[in-house]
Amino acid sequence: MRTDEPLPEVGDVLAALATGLWHWNTATGEVTVDAEAARLLGLPAERARLTEAQVRSRLHPVDWNEITGVVQLAVAEGTLAEVRIRIMDEQGHMVRVVRSRSKPTFDPVHKTYELTGTLQEVAEPTPGTPAGRSAVTGEWRRSREAFLLDAGRALAEARSTTEVLRVAAGLSMPGFSPDGLAVFGVSGDRLTVIGHHGQPQNDMNPFVNMPLDTDYPAAEVVRTGRAVYLSSPEQYRTRYPLTWPLAERYGRRSWAFLPLTVAGRPMGAWMAAFAYPVAFTPDERSVLTTVARMLAQALSRASAAETQRELTDGLQRSMLPVLGPEIPGMGLAARYVPTGGGLQVGGDWYDIIPLPAGRFALVIGDVQGHDVRAAGLMGQLRIALRAYAAEGHRPDAVLARASHFLHGLTSSDEDPGDTRFATCYYAEVDPATGTVESARAGHLDPVVRMADGTALIRATAGGLPLGIDPDSDYPTTRLALEPGDTLMLCTDGLVETGGHDLHSGWDRLRVILEQHDGDLEELADALVQAVHGPSSHHTTGPLADRREDDIALLLLCRQGKGCGCGDSPVIRTPVRRTMLTVAQAEPERIAIAREHLRDLLHDWPSEDQLDASVLLLSEMLTNVLVHTDADALLVAEVTGEPGERRIRVEVTDSGDDLPHKRRPGEMASSGRGLMLVEMLADEWGVAPRGDGKSIWYEVYESTAPEAGLGGGGPDGGPDAA
Repeated sequence: MRTDEPLPEVGDVLAALATGLWHWNTATGEVTVDAEAARLLGLPAERARLTEAQVRSRLHPVDWNEITGVVQLAVAEGTLAEVRIRIMDEQGHMVRVVRSRSKPTFDPVHKTYELTGTLQEVAEPTPGTPAGRSAVTGEWRRSREAFLLDAGRALAEARSTTEVLRVAAGLSMPGFSPDGLAVFGVSGDRLTVIGHHGQPQNDMNPFVNMPLDTDYPAAEVVRTGRAVYLSSPEQYRTRYPLTWPLAERYGRRSWAFLPLTVAGRPMGAWMAAFAYPVAFTPDERSVLTTVARMLAQALSRASAAETQRELTDGLQRSMLPVLGPEIPGMGLAARYVPTGGGLQVGGDWYDIIPLPAGRFALVIGDVQGHDVRAAGLMGQLRIALRAYAAEGHRPDAVLARASHFLHGLTSSDEDPGDTRFATCYYAEVDPATGTVESARAGHLDPVVRMADGTALIRATAGGLPLGIDPDSDYPTTRLALEPGDTLMLCTDGLVETGGHDLHSGWDRLRVILEQHDGDLEELADALVQAVHGPSSHHTTGPLADRREDDIALLLLCRQGKGCGCGDSPVIRTPVRRTMLTVAQAEPERIAIAREHLRDLLHDWPSEDQLDASVLLLSEMLTNVLVHTDADALLVAEVTGEPGERRIRVEVTDSGDDLPHKRRPGEMASSGRGLMLVEMLADEWGVAPRGDGKSIWYEVYESTAPEAGLGGGGPDGGPDAA
């Protein structure tokens, strides 16, 4: 065309581009279409003036309703109204999909719209296919933006490669959705398959380990960094004849191969395959390109996170022991769960140390912090504890030496403000007798679940956390495990995680301990699930990250009836027992003793008997602290079957003076303890024990409220407090 020639008519240009022109005035209810627009609507190809009803009969009902909303939004924002419309025939079958673009104007006086726009056919799935039945209504630009926002958010939240692939497989693109996906990676000079969707599990084997110089679209994309779009099988066969037989058997009609680029370097390729022809218009290519970029970033983040998790998890677990061979008569289970944030590495640990004569030591502890330094200190401290135990030291000496070691290790650091400490519980166990001798350095008290399911916190003497004072003392405590008893040791991550304090966290775990009837491994899983599962929020406490701290857990049971690890061949009478030392300098432990006794009698039917037993215990312990210079040792034991049980409470001290009966005056502030014993105990007495004496009483179970409140015993009893 020469510059002096006139431009062709607009109608001729539109006809040459297979684009129809239409005009719609809602005031008159008429729609004017040119010949091309009439053809696209399924009418004779000639200019026509139609009513709204005639036009509406040619459109999908859902699409007609969509047009109103799109027009109103375009008027409000002053933009073009763009919408995809399905054209239907007289039998209700979809003929084609057209795209309408118009510039609407609004008459605020008459509340009418006037629109002039174009119609153009777009390449869409074949009618009758699953993709062809999907909705394609809505304004394309807005649908695309909403899709990309949703896809970006979902990919950003994916934490692993598996999650990224699952999100990619579930993406429903506006107007065209692939039914087959594959993500290719690069290993050296070869192509690998990271994941795929829409093909049988082993059908991607021919594409695995493919050289990058292979005549295959994904390999070309990785080599060149440019996308490859194949709209038909003919294009695929023509461009890639060597690898076409590999793709032919899947029955796809269109393919898009896009580079996955991170920091300017292709890290792989993404294939989206379609079961229907796709023209890959600029809009569609834009969507695919954007998704490929987001997918590349998500895969890069997931790969880095997985590498970090693998590194830190391997570091942490390399420092944790293997439980080793079975211990005759004992069952062991252990768990370690790293924190959910940061490096997922911390200072929690547990250990099982073999000792001479068949004995062994249990260690659990927590070095301050959730970083690599905490893990390093934990490893050094664990080795030191093993060395001190191998030297034959008792629990108190092992912790004293460990505290001195850690203090020297941290105080010599260049940064004096980054000193660390560690809590620790160390116990030596004799499997033959079930005795446990322990020392505690600022750690949580152990928990014992008895054979009948009752769970008690066993108060143990303790000292400062390791590393604070190199000269700290760590007194020892002895307890005995009966057949069927289970000892639980844990770090505070199991108790306080999930927004709980020590009290509410223990209430949550106690339910698990007392109601669980599986073996030791199942019990360990149930306790961890109480933190990481929904049940961690069934009790009071503010919501918080459930994995804000590491968790270390050790379970030790003395095999017998009730532990879940195997029943003892000897049938024994069920026994509950608790022991506690109350020193002269620790009168506050009398309250702990009362709480222990209440826990021991949690299912006692008579509240009066329970209160009476607690009152008598308080009197006896107070009597020792007031009238002697010795410490008091409490042993409380419940024996018998439900309905015929008895509680025996015994307090031993090293005082020489035996208690005797007194009659206090009216104004006396003491001397009435014996009267209480005679009134409230079914049996009671005093037994000399070499260096000292033992004062005891018994109460028999009864459902009658008045029972056990008027019994008497032998003459002589505790000195009235």
